Amino acid sequence: MNAPLKPEVQLRGKHVLVVGLARTGVATALFCASRGARVTATDALTRTELVGAAAKLECAGVALELGGHRGESFLAADLIVPSPGVPFDQPDLIAARKQGIAVWSEIELAWRFLRGRLLAITGSNGKTTTTALTGHILKSAGLPALVGGNIGTPLISLVEDSTDASIAVVEVSSFQLEAIVAFRPDVSVFLNLTPDHIDRHGSMEAYAAAKARIFENQRREDAAVMNADDPPSARYAPSRPRLYWFSRNKEVPRGAFLRGDDIIFCDGDAEARLASRADISLRGQHNLENVLAAATAACLAGAAPAAIAEGVRSFPGVEHRLQFVAEIAGVQFYNDSKATNVDATEKALEAFPGNVLIILGGKDKGSDYRPLRPLLERRARRAYLIGAAAEKIAGQIEGAVPLERSGTLDRAVRSAFAAARPGDVVLLAPACASFDQFQNFEHRGRAFVALVRELAETSAVPRVRDSAGGRR
Repeated sequence: MNAPLKPEVQLRGKHVLVVGLARTGVATALFCASRGARVTATDALTRTELVGAAAKLECAGVALELGGHRGESFLAADLIVPSPGVPFDQPDLIAARKQGIAVWSEIELAWRFLRGRLLAITGSNGKTTTTALTGHILKSAGLPALVGGNIGTPLISLVEDSTDASIAVVEVSSFQLEAIVAFRPDVSVFLNLTPDHIDRHGSMEAYAAAKARIFENQRREDAAVMNADDPPSARYAPSRPRLYWFSRNKEVPRGAFLRGDDIIFCDGDAEARLASRADISLRGQHNLENVLAAATAACLAGAAPAAIAEGVRSFPGVEHRLQFVAEIAGVQFYNDSKATNVDATEKALEAFPGNVLIILGGKDKGSDYRPLRPLLERRARRAYLIGAAAEKIAGQIEGAVPLERSGTLDRAVRSAFAAARPGDVVLLAPACASFDQFQNFEHRGRAFVALVRELAETSAVPRVRDSAGGRR
């Protein structure tokens, strides 16, 4: 899995324009400035809105253009790096590309400087859990793993810590993949494909094509991991890298599968038992798939079977992904704020046998919410609708479950608790983006957790069990 020399890139003296100053943009601007580039950073937000980031960038010698973009700055750049939240068809970016100016995503730039191996994970759902679990397994195996990407720490922030021996395990999104050039993982993982981000990509076909770019530059000595139980993504199986599959429904000739309650890894004639189904503490069949994918990737990265079993057993889960928050008076609260599309919300509902009071809504991404109807009829007692998408959701699921238009998360949590009975589950699984009322899904999830803990403090009902397992 040792890659040949990467395409050379020289930043010193080059004019680099970074577009968008969220976490990734700030990290990219600082990285380029530290390597001698003349960096300009631009954002539609004002200095007042970006006060902390602005001060840090100016201290590093980065020029700022805030409160809007200047077209002439795009055309004067040698390299433009848009943040993931900046559409690739933004008019200034289109104009720059027409002039032959390089427009790279942050992962493209980072990969060219990264040392060691790269294990990249994409898919519509499960990316963060699979990325975190794979990194956890590799660390349990004593391997020098770095974890980041779209999971929170930009890949470019891992470059300084990378070595020839390290393995960077990164989550990559369609937004990042659509602007790659030579980006090449040693191991790529494509978990699944369901409708998402149609508002950004314009069509399901364009979204899928962006995801499938993860394989574009891989070679025969590289490896690709795919879901044998997911026909939409399986259509994009690549021909060049060595192909491995994972499945919870059937045995595969190369990859990981269930045999009874055992997770087996097979590579031709060689087989190894990696773990038991009983080792998995995460709820839901979708998390079984995530474990199978992570185990396959970890095997390919060199983890021993015993270390994989230990890593699966000791994995604590990921914040905002079916995260247990508390139990108050027999009512359990779960935070799945990362369920930002319909398929993720379906998987969250499937993790519970019934008696769910679900909170739905936020910023619509061009989704069709009607597929939720059968599961809502079987698993939910009531739905609480919040945010800008509330009326669209109501129109598409009305009659499947009683609805309450709560408007805000605060009102939804309080109304759900008031209506809940012992044994019920209050589940935040919005099926929408968060940007109408929150900064991001993490902000929304933290707000939910805070509201639940406030309920626990103010409730007159005794016996509160929190996420640490304690009762008070």
